Amino acid sequence: MSTVLAKTYYAKAISDVSDSGSTKSGLSPSDSVLEVPTLGAPVAKDKPSFWRRPKHELDSIATQPSVFDDPATLEQYRPPSTWENAHRFDPSARWTWREEYRLVRRIDLLIMIWAFIMFFSLDLDRSNISQANTDNFLNDLGLTTDDFNLGNTLFKLSFLIAELPSQLISKRVGPDIWIPSQMVLWSFVSLGQFWLSGRASFLATRCLLGFMQGGFIPDVILYLSYFYTKSELPLRLAWFWVSNYLAEIVGAFIATGLLKLRGVNGKAGWRYLFLIEGGLTLAIGIASFFMMPPSPTQTKAWFRPNGWFTEREETIIVNRVLRDDPSKSNMHNREGLSVKMIWNILKDWRMWPIYALGIVFMVPVTPPQTYLTLSLRNLGYTTTQANLLSIPSKFLGMVLLLVFCYLSEIIDSRVISTALLQIWALPLLIALYTFDQNTSPWVYFAVVTLITGFPYVHPVQVAWASTNSAGVGTRTVSASIYNMFVQAGGIISANIYRDDDKPLYKRGNRVLIAICVMNMFLYLFVYVFYKGINKRRDKIWNSWSAKEQQEYLEKTEDQGNARMNFRFAY
Repeated sequence: MSTVLAKTYYAKAISDVSDSGSTKSGLSPSDSVLEVPTLGAPVAKDKPSFWRRPKHELDSIATQPSVFDDPATLEQYRPPSTWENAHRFDPSARWTWREEYRLVRRIDLLIMIWAFIMFFSLDLDRSNISQANTDNFLNDLGLTTDDFNLGNTLFKLSFLIAELPSQLISKRVGPDIWIPSQMVLWSFVSLGQFWLSGRASFLATRCLLGFMQGGFIPDVILYLSYFYTKSELPLRLAWFWVSNYLAEIVGAFIATGLLKLRGVNGKAGWRYLFLIEGGLTLAIGIASFFMMPPSPTQTKAWFRPNGWFTEREETIIVNRVLRDDPSKSNMHNREGLSVKMIWNILKDWRMWPIYALGIVFMVPVTPPQTYLTLSLRNLGYTTTQANLLSIPSKFLGMVLLLVFCYLSEIIDSRVISTALLQIWALPLLIALYTFDQNTSPWVYFAVVTLITGFPYVHPVQVAWASTNSAGVGTRTVSASIYNMFVQAGGIISANIYRDDDKPLYKRGNRVLIAICVMNMFLYLFVYVFYKGINKRRDKIWNSWSAKEQQEYLEKTEDQGNARMNFRFAY
């Protein structure tokens, strides 16, 4: 979110008070803005660097200007007393860059790394179906490619359906309780796949896994937003999604070993794969109950009597986050959403373009990625070779994920950095379409590796949706809706490669090329859409006097991103 500060009306009001001897708008001369403690230089003036963060004098003030520095707007944005961190809010609090850097590193160590581990376990359980495919999984259960497609569709549909209810439960009971509960629940389903017996049990477990895992990602992102500013979150999300690739790389090596257990006690190797990896998730899920404090000011517990942060550190965390986004104090972390609030968020047409991107942006690259190991087996590679040959694409994707997320912050353009995925995919999909039965398996492997090693821009778009939302309640629902559209895109992707089109999937690749071209035009529309809204609001806002701006802030019924001083990221 970007909130434009109002013109300095308060200083003029003080002058009027001095001249007339009367008070206006309830402002007191004793609250003069001249008495506000010194602020740090705005970081926006620093030019970004790809490899280094902007340089600051470590002992200089890091506190950034915000709406809390003007008493005329302070009361409008002051956190309610019911907010869990209200006792640490202090508009006069100041801290240095040395303190901030040290504290952010500590948050990374205590909060971010564990979020990485939790997501790692999710992806281990979510992606091991691909490794199981290389061990005659379909033949053992008497399944066809279409059955496999149906299982993936049901998983994504269940995941989609569970997104919003999961977020609402998390908002009511707290993500520190709900996220570990989710992990424990889906780990039992995951390890229970050891006992799969056929098509019915396969489809049932796909549904259950989707229901249990749905909402996990937006739940964690909302939780992380309690600790990080909007400029810090996208890069943390990039590393958060690195766990996705790391899980697939590590999972490929684990599978290479575990699948060799085929025949032990008369069981297939893929059964041990599900059992052992599900057990690992169960352990991480139980540990998460102890590793996730409810908020920055609630880290003390019976097993952690001293907490993670001092009072000074809690004050810095709370005030730096609120100065960056005052709307984060709108709701308690255990406050639910009403039906009316949910409906109003669903009606927010300003978010619809991002939702539209969510349903289609990954479609051109998802089918080749899903069928990578199966396609390699169809080309004659062994189980071990197919699993190991999937690793280069994962490593490439992990590197490009970080590069493109950093690029997004450097060029400060969400549209350009995310649309590059379509530019990357289009020529490769055209090359894939030209292949025939005489194409060298190694040439096919090289092209498919480049396609499936695509720059994963999903974290950028997740952060983009979060930035263009305003308020914890809006962010909660919009994150779920966006991910629901992403899962809907996954359902589309799961049905593009069909059994009667294998092994080259010519018809499917034509569809992917068409969608890729369509996406390029969609990104252009989104750019024009948000730029147009910002331009119109700038024109209106800047035409108002300081008094008119202040009267708007005091009297408007506009909420969140509908406010005239809100600017959208694009």
